[in-house]
Amino acid sequence: MTEPNDINTIETAQPQRIEDDPIEVRKAKRLALIAAGEEPYGRNFQVTARAAELEERYKDLPAGESTEDFVQVAGRIMAFRNQGKAIFIVLRDATGDLQLFVRINVVGEDAFARIKDLDVGDWVGAYGTVLRTRRGQLSVLPDRMQLLSKSLRPLPEKFHGLTDKEVRYRQRYVDLVMNPEVKDTFMARFKIVAAIRHAAEELGFIEVETPMLHPIPGGATAKPFVTHHNALDRDFYLRVAPELNLKRLLVGGFERVYEINRCFRNEGMDLKHNPEFTTIEAYQAYSDINGMMDFAKFVIQKACLAANGTLHITYQGQEVDLENGWREASMIDLVSEACGRRVDFDMPFDEMAALCKQHGIEVLKGWGKGKMIAELYDELVEGSIVQPTFVTHHPTEVSPLAKKNAEDPNVTDRFELIICGAEYGNAFSELNDPVDQAERFKAQVAAKDLGDDEAMGYDADYIRALEYGMPPAGGIGIGIDRLVMLLTDSVSIRDVLLFPHMRAETV
Repeated sequence: MTEPNDINTIETAQPQRIEDDPIEVRKAKRLALIAAGEEPYGRNFQVTARAAELEERYKDLPAGESTEDFVQVAGRIMAFRNQGKAIFIVLRDATGDLQLFVRINVVGEDAFARIKDLDVGDWVGAYGTVLRTRRGQLSVLPDRMQLLSKSLRPLPEKFHGLTDKEVRYRQRYVDLVMNPEVKDTFMARFKIVAAIRHAAEELGFIEVETPMLHPIPGGATAKPFVTHHNALDRDFYLRVAPELNLKRLLVGGFERVYEINRCFRNEGMDLKHNPEFTTIEAYQAYSDINGMMDFAKFVIQKACLAANGTLHITYQGQEVDLENGWREASMIDLVSEACGRRVDFDMPFDEMAALCKQHGIEVLKGWGKGKMIAELYDELVEGSIVQPTFVTHHPTEVSPLAKKNAEDPNVTDRFELIICGAEYGNAFSELNDPVDQAERFKAQVAAKDLGDDEAMGYDADYIRALEYGMPPAGGIGIGIDRLVMLLTDSVSIRDVLLFPHMRAETV
């Protein structure tokens, strides 16, 4: 399909007139401005007032009243109505919309003619006084205006707006213009992240930064992105988690550390997954999973209050109680309840494998009972949990960095926090025995050799760090993108990422 300004025109087509192509019309206006010695792209403008501020300040100004209060406002033209000797412009800034009431007898004929030539989408600055029109519309009456940036591409048709999800995600800059409510989600995200930081600091944690490029993939079971460092002539991996470096800091004597930053996993994309995502990971010396439950509850409640002002929210029609709704339940108890029979490590292997098959789970080579229990949980249980639940006692087989439970070495002191069928946090009583950790790394390497491309590598330096001694500790990771989804009632992770990853654009 030939675009309006595509140079590859069909031979039989009539030559296209500039006035038929809005982009070419605007380009012609740009050239005319330059030819006249005017700058279509301004350099700076001193803003002294914004739309929301003016609405509040002059909320009691009666209709038909003028003031001598002089302001300088700037923004994007969203609507333009020429009524002969007056032009009404809807100007949108970062806080809202404001009307410019442009009168020919105020700005003069020459300036009025130039203002008439502006387009919807242009960025302008205006100098003028505040008034309220006889119809009650708060306005600025400019005595002069300044073009700050000429828009060459028209915005989507105003009555239909921008509704195509793919276009909205791909062109977030247009989405934010045409759907101002989208900005509310990202303002809420800012508040959530700020509240998490304040909460962690209130608990005595300090924020640190650790490398994004790792020589060995580790800290989580996930498929990494690989890149090559030319100067060192070796491959590195975009980190799947910051865990091992943060625990190295516990070895070095830090007691409470956290990091908010990106992680990368070379896996699928869906409503809850993006190849790069933001987490907070926190580690506390002398603590355990019970301390991490307290941490998770505290920071999530603070974040929820910052975004919503209440701990009782609705997510996709489900009422969620983040005040009193928290509970604990072991993975084995939940799986047993879902299966209608006791499913634990005393069940014979073949019987458990048959149970998996019964529920549509293919048992792969190398799986043990722990892996099968975890798969049954994923298939039958997780999606049905609504209220915040700490799912505890994960099998050791699927928890290579967690401390074994003192009463049952088949499971670990680990929990996942599940809300509305999704995982929001993952926490351990951290494994600090270097011999045990080395054996688990070896098991991960063996799993990788059997084809598990999500298994971790063997990190000899981390083992060396543990050999110097790491204090008992609790650690947790909380997915910030998912938390923002929950607290803003957003159905897709793409709704809470300014620039989500997309498939290549087709033309």
